This record gives sequence, structure tokens and C-alpha cells, in this order.
Amino acid sequence: MSEKLANNSDASPLETVGTHDARSLAALFIPLALLGIALALVPLRLGDSRVLMGVAVLGLTYGCYTIGFNVIFGSTGQLFLCVGALAGIGGYGAAILADTAGLAIWASILLATLAAATIGGLLSYIAVRRSLGVIFTGIVTLIFSLAFEALTLGLGEWTGGDTGLSLRAGADTFLQERIPPYYLMLALLLSFLLIHGLLRRSHIGWAFRALRDNEVAAELAGVDVARYRVYAALIGAAMLGLAGSTYVFTEGRVSSTTFGFGEVDIVVLVMLAFGGIGSLFGPIAGALTFTIIDEALIQFGQLRYVAYGILVIALFLWMPRGILPTISSFWRRARGPKQNTVAKPIQSIE
Repeated sequence: MSEKLANNSDASPLETVGTHDARSLAALFIPLALLGIALALVPLRLGDSRVLMGVAVLGLTYGCYTIGFNVIFGSTGQLFLCVGALAGIGGYGAAILADTAGLAIWASILLATLAAATIGGLLSYIAVRRSLGVIFTGIVTLIFSLAFEALTLGLGEWTGGDTGLSLRAGADTFLQERIPPYYLMLALLLSFLLIHGLLRRSHIGWAFRALRDNEVAAELAGVDVARYRVYAALIGAAMLGLAGSTYVFTEGRVSSTTFGFGEVDIVVLVMLAFGGIGSLFGPIAGALTFTIIDEALIQFGQLRYVAYGILVIALFLWMPRGILPTISSFWRRARGPKQNTVAKPIQSIE
């Protein structure tokens, strides 16, 4: 027993921390690299069809939306039912700035992303300062989402109304070719995952988890609730705005249905609930699965949303944590408890 204690005491605390950090980063970068390689091979299978490549680009876009929503809701418990509206601020903003104001595409995307981040941070600040709970935050952001949809229809001279806008900007660039937009959205998706993964391993991620688990305990521990919730909203809304603004240039047009509540928010919520709220790769599992399912059920039109609703109810009843956390928990139980060479001698001494 004393030999075991001596062996474990040989390693210095700095060496232990360094080893833990290296393993933590490896656990992030290796799955991320494997995911990137796997998704990069998709055009080899679907590259001959512009329609299927469009579906693949849309699936990656929904993956980006889901990651942004996961940063806001999965990390800090803020139910933002305005995912489509924040993405739409980015999409419509970039389209109007590029086509009407004549700004460069990159400048339009940057400004539209900043606008989406600002609105998201403002909504979070209001919710925190007014002490709104999850339900009331959801109601406020839902009203904002519906107001945004009405605004896009009312400002027809700017947004194109029901018919939408056909973009001239980017028409003669790689953004509207068949395969390059896929790799652009894939790079965006992997970047979002990397940012979220690094956040989870930082002191900001610790504060996010503390807020999500117990807001009162987090505040007593010294966590600035307002500041960190606004941080999450700023980061998540920026992701949504950037994804929305990039997508409209790859699509070449934008309309009210592009960022509608039923077309974006419901689908994103289902994707996140399916993959695992708060998990890193849950949004990807949900986005990939439901992109395939949605394409298979596209012939049923609006009725497919009924299937989504039934699936969400089933998920919260039987797999409330989502499929990836459930599988991970099952795998840990199947492997059995890990052996702890330090804990055993301590228990025997007691």
C-alpha cells in the first residue's frame, strides 16, 4: 500500500496538470479531425448532383445554427426561441449591405454578424436584469422572432417581402458553385466546434456550467451571472449571424421562409434535443440525422413537423439527455467503474 502511495506521489502537481491538459486537448482535436475528414469526403459521393450538394450545405448550416443555440441554451440555460431571427439579422443584413449599399461581401458579413451578436447580447441582458426565468425568456424571444418575421414581410422594398431577394453579390464567385460552398460551410462548422470545445475547457466554460446547474450556487461562488450569460448570448448569436449571412451568399437568395420560426427554430430545437443538450458533438449528430430524415420526408410537406413534435416528446420521455449522452452513459456503465489506485489505500486506512 505504501508503495502505491509513493508511486502516485512521485509526479508533481504541475506534471499532473500538464498531462491532464494534454489529454483534454487531444480528446477535443482527435474527434474533431476525424469528423472533418469524414465530412470532407461527402462531395465524393454527392458531388455530381447540385440538388444533393445543396441539401448537404443546408445540413451543415443547420449544424452551425445548432452549435450557436447550444452555446446559449445548452451552456447557460437561456431559452432563445429566436434562432432564425438572429440568423436572419445576419442573412438579411449582409444581403442588403452587399446588394443595396454595395459593400464588399466580407464587410457585409462582418457587420451583419456584429449586428446579430449585439441583438443577442441585448436580449440576454434584458432577461438577466429583469430576472426572467427560462419560460419567460423563451416567451420574450419568441415574440421577438415573430416580430422579425412580420418586419421582413412589411419592409418589402428592402427585403423583397414574400418573394424574397435574389442576390447579385457573389453570383460570379465560388460562393454559388456546386462544391466550394460545402467546404466553406464545413470550415465554419469545424471552427464553431473548436471554439465551443475550447470554451468548455476554459474558466468561461466552468462559469457556464455553474450557471446551468445552479444559478444561486454559482452566484454564491463568485460567478457574475449577468456577465457570463451575456457572454454566452454574444458568442452564440455571433455564430448564428455568421452562419446565416454566409448561407445566403451560397444560396443566392433569401426570403422570409429562409429564417422562419417553423423552418429554423423548431428544427434546431429538435436537432439539439436529439443529439444532446449541452454536449459538444450532440448538435452534429442531430443535424446529420435530421437532414437525412427531413430529405426523406420532404414529400409530406408541413406534416413532417408533426413527426418532429412527436419525436421531441418521445425524446424527453425516454432519452431526456439526448442520444450521445445516453450512449456515453451506457458505455461507461458497460465498462464498469475505473480502478483508483489512490482511493483504495485511503479507504483501507480509514
